[in-house]
Amino acid sequence: MITFKIGGVHPHENKIAREAAITPLASPAKVAISMAQHLGAPATPVVAKGDKVLVGQVIGEPSGFISGFVHSSVSGTVAAVEPRADIAGNMVPHVVIDVEGDEWDPAIDRSDSIVREITDSPEDILAKIKAAGIVGMGGATFPTHVKLNPPQGKKAEFLIINGAECEPYVTADDRLMRESPDAIVIGAAIMSKVLGGCKCKICIEENKPEAIAAIQKASAAYPDIEVLKLKKKYPQGGEKQLIDAVTGRQVPSGALPIDTGCVVQNVATSYAVYEAIQKNKPLFERVMTVTGQCVPSPRNFRVRLGTPLSFVLEAAGGVPETAAKFISGGPMMGKAIANLDATTQKGSSCLLLLTEEQTRRKPESNCIRCGKCTDACPMGLEPWLLNKLSRAGGQYDALEENKIFDCIECGCCLYTCPANIPLLDVIRINKAEVMKIIRGRAKK
Repeated sequence: MITFKIGGVHPHENKIAREAAITPLASPAKVAISMAQHLGAPATPVVAKGDKVLVGQVIGEPSGFISGFVHSSVSGTVAAVEPRADIAGNMVPHVVIDVEGDEWDPAIDRSDSIVREITDSPEDILAKIKAAGIVGMGGATFPTHVKLNPPQGKKAEFLIINGAECEPYVTADDRLMRESPDAIVIGAAIMSKVLGGCKCKICIEENKPEAIAAIQKASAAYPDIEVLKLKKKYPQGGEKQLIDAVTGRQVPSGALPIDTGCVVQNVATSYAVYEAIQKNKPLFERVMTVTGQCVPSPRNFRVRLGTPLSFVLEAAGGVPETAAKFISGGPMMGKAIANLDATTQKGSSCLLLLTEEQTRRKPESNCIRCGKCTDACPMGLEPWLLNKLSRAGGQYDALEENKIFDCIECGCCLYTCPANIPLLDVIRINKAEVMKIIRGRAKK
C-alpha cells in the first residue's frame, strides 16, 4: 500500500452509510438550480419565466473561460430567474422550475447497457465534456474540459483517478465504485484518450475492499489502467498528496499538478464523463450521502441538482431533534450550511448532521509549541506560526513568505492541536486576505 510522505492524520472513519445502496430520489415539486455551482464565473441564464424545459436541456451558458454549462434536472415550467441564497448563504442567480412530469431530452440514452467502444476523437470528447457541464465532483468543481486541456508545453504522463474518499462519513464514491465500476473505468479510458493515451492509476483507500475488487475486475481488459491500493490516511484524496503517493513527485509551491505531469480527476467525474460521451447525458444529477449518528436512515441518494436540502433530509427520515449542525461535505473540510432551503449542487457529495455534543468546542488554551500541528500538516507548513502571525494583524507579507496560500484547508492542524486552538478558522480567514492581495498585485 502507498501513501503520501508529509503529515496526515487518522480520524475515525464513521462510514455508517457504506452498506446503503444508491437510491434514486424522486424529484420535488420545485427545484432551484444555481448558476454558480462550478469554480469560476457563474453561468448566464438562457431561459426566462414561462419557458418550458426538458430534463437535460441547457438553462445556463458559460460566461468565461473558467465557467460551465448548467442543465435542467427536471421537466416543467420556469417559475423564476432570480437571486437566491446558496448552501453557503451567498446570493447567486438561480433558475426556479415547477416540476411537471419527467420528460427527458430525446438525445439522452436512458438504457442500462454499457457502451465500451470509444469512437469520438479527443477534440469531440473535449467539446462534449464542456457541453455536458462536467466539473470536478470531489468538491473543487473545477470545469473538467479545462483540466483535460493542458497549456501548451505541458504534457500529462499520468491520469490519476481519485477514489480515496478519505473524509469521514462520506460514502458516495464508495457506493458508485461498487455499483458502476465499468462506467468509471470507461470514463477513465476516455479521459486518457483526450490526454494523449497516458497511463491511468485508479487509487482507492484500503478501507473499501469491495470497491477495489469491483474496479480491478472492470479494468482487467485495460492494460494502461492500474488499480492502486492506498493506505487509510487523511487527506489521502488531496491532489498533491495523491501525486506524491502515486509518483513520488512533489508539486512545487504555487505550481499545478500538470507541472509534475499529472492530471487528477475524481471517480464521480469519471462516471459523469462516461455518461456524457457514451450516453449523451449532461451532468444534472449526482450521488450524495446523507449521514450522521443522529440521522434516522443514513442513505446514498442519486439526487437531481436543485433539490432542496430539506426535501433530501425528509427522504432520510426527517430532521432529528438532536441535530445541531448541518454540513455540506465531511467533518474535516465541509462547510456549515446556512439554511436548508438551499439546494443541491454539482459539488454536493454529502449532507452531514452533527449533534450539539459532537460540535461543542473545548476551551482554547495557550499554544505550548508541541509541534503536533506542524507534524500533521500535509503541506509542510507551520500552522502555529501562521496562527501567530494572523492574530497579530496586518502581517500579510510575513504570511505570504510563510506560504499561507499553500494551505489546503484540510483541518489536520485543528484536529491534532492539544490546546484546542481554532487554527484552521484563523488561517482560512487570513489566507483569503493574502490571496486578495496577490490577485490585486497580478492585475497591476
